Amino acid sequence: MGATDRRHRRPTSRQVYRRRRLVVLVGLLLVVALLVALLAFVWPGFARSDASADPAPTVTVTEESPTPTLEPAERTSTTAFARALPATVLGLALRSDAATDAWTPAGALEAYELVYADAEGEGATTVTVVAGQWPTDAEAEVAATDLVGDATPTVEGDVTVEDAVVGHYAVVPGADGAATVTWRNGTAVLQATGPADLVEDVYEAYSM
Repeated sequence: MGATDRRHRRPTSRQVYRRRRLVVLVGLLLVVALLVALLAFVWPGFARSDASADPAPTVTVTEESPTPTLEPAERTSTTAFARALPATVLGLALRSDAATDAWTPAGALEAYELVYADAEGEGATTVTVVAGQWPTDAEAEVAATDLVGDATPTVEGDVTVEDAVVGHYAVVPGADGAATVTWRNGTAVLQATGPADLVEDVYEAYSM
């Protein structure tokens, strides 16, 4: 019994220690490998093909504004207000301008009729703009409201300059596919008449 007890109390051999260390090391390696796989393919998933690829850049295609093929006609009106009215708008060029007294009874200090076209001859697309200047914003607002009258606009809204509201605009349909857009910018009132699918674009591009 004494010999048997002594054998059971002997220290564990070096080989057993090595095997235990090896088992622990292999276990640690398996845990590390599992953790790396989890990070690579689950979250954040840097090894996935969809995660490693650079995101496709967003491409914004901006359509260029049309430019006139005609040279604008020479101005006949010389006041500062008349000279501020554009010679071109979108693909249209000024073909004629003349003072008009059509808005004088409504209190306009001055007013001009301008005809814009995209080509020469009868087949050209034309837009006629009447522009007038009033003494005050309030008087211009009344005049613009009277020009629209009882018509029901298809589109209307505020006119803004640098986020400040400076007036109102309204698009009113006309006959044979035409339309008229009337807008106010401070003391200036303008009215453009032409093809319905064009006059609203003219209003938006008109630098007044």
